[in-house]
Amino acid sequence: MSWGTFLAILGICMATILASRVLPVLLLKERELPKRLSEALGYIPPAAFAALVANDLLSPQLLAGELWPALIGWIAAAPVVVIALRTRSLLWCTLTGVVAYALLLLLPL
Repeated sequence: MSWGTFLAILGICMATILASRVLPVLLLKERELPKRLSEALGYIPPAAFAALVANDLLSPQLLAGELWPALIGWIAAAPVVVIALRTRSLLWCTLTGVVAYALLLLLPL
């Protein structure tokens, strides 16, 4: 690939990123969004986080192996659910999950 082609692709990518991420923020910064739209946009972060977690818990490659490595994620997720219901804090959920997962990895099984 020549430098000219590379720079053309880079410029198109940068223009696309600018148009899709920066322009909406600049155009909507002074406007009030409708209540239903704001409510719907509020579901995006939890849905993205749930998709990432589900991808790790339900991986076919993980379930095709031994039982204990597949169960570690599920067991570590149990205290995270309890913390999530009590605190509704992403920070505490993340810390709980990391600590639970690390402790389960230390078990000599």
